[in-house]
Amino acid sequence: MRKLLLALAILACAAWAANLKLYMKDGSYHIVREYQVQPDRIHFFSVERSGWEDVPLDLVDLKRTVGEAAERKAMLEEDAKVMAQEEKAERDLAKEKTRIPQDPGAYWLLGNQVQVMKLADSTIHTNKGRAVLKKLSPLPVFNGKATLEIQGAHSLNVFTDPEQEFYLQLSDLERFGIAQLTTKGAVRIVEKVTTLPVVNEIVEEPTMVDILKKELASGLYKIWPKEKLAPGEYAVVEYTESKLNIQVWDFAIHAK
Repeated sequence: MRKLLLALAILACAAWAANLKLYMKDGSYHIVREYQVQPDRIHFFSVERSGWEDVPLDLVDLKRTVGEAAERKAMLEEDAKVMAQEEKAERDLAKEKTRIPQDPGAYWLLGNQVQVMKLADSTIHTNKGRAVLKKLSPLPVFNGKATLEIQGAHSLNVFTDPEQEFYLQLSDLERFGIAQLTTKGAVRIVEKVTTLPVVNEIVEEPTMVDILKKELASGLYKIWPKEKLAPGEYAVVEYTESKLNIQVWDFAIHAK
């Protein structure tokens, strides 16, 4: 709709700019289709009277006439440039959407090639040991504090771009973002988890990074960090708060 309105506005401006104001030095003007500068006069086609007429050159404010015409031309060129940029952005967006698979998951682009991020296996680490966390399984039973971890001190998915973009095709209407992980020995901690006594409520505490996002289609998002990421361990995550069903696609940022 916006594109259509802009196109109509440009057409209207073009039609308006096809006619010119031929200014007189007394401040009045003639609406003309075109004019010709001759040695002692201006020969012009009057839009109002639909015919050619002449006016003495020394009565015409030619500087103002030429200046306004130039401003109109510049405005039309700028509007056309904006419309061309918007059309290109729409084409690029449509092309971008077709590249990303419809299967739920996290992806990134290497040039024009889609790269699939592997979903990491998560475990809950309590004082009694570790239990594998599965998205569709019932919540693991534990009391007090725990950590949600993934194996390995470092991710195998390494990026040098601190503003790396990712695509997330959601499996459900859930929260998502980028979490900063903490390395502890041979594991990376995704979040701290606490079970509140009596109410048996789970509190999750991931360290989330501020992100920017763009919805490309229903359930398909493009996300990237708001600020450049410092070198370290991170993950694209999708989760429902307090349900402990977090999905983790890990990556690392290394300095160039």
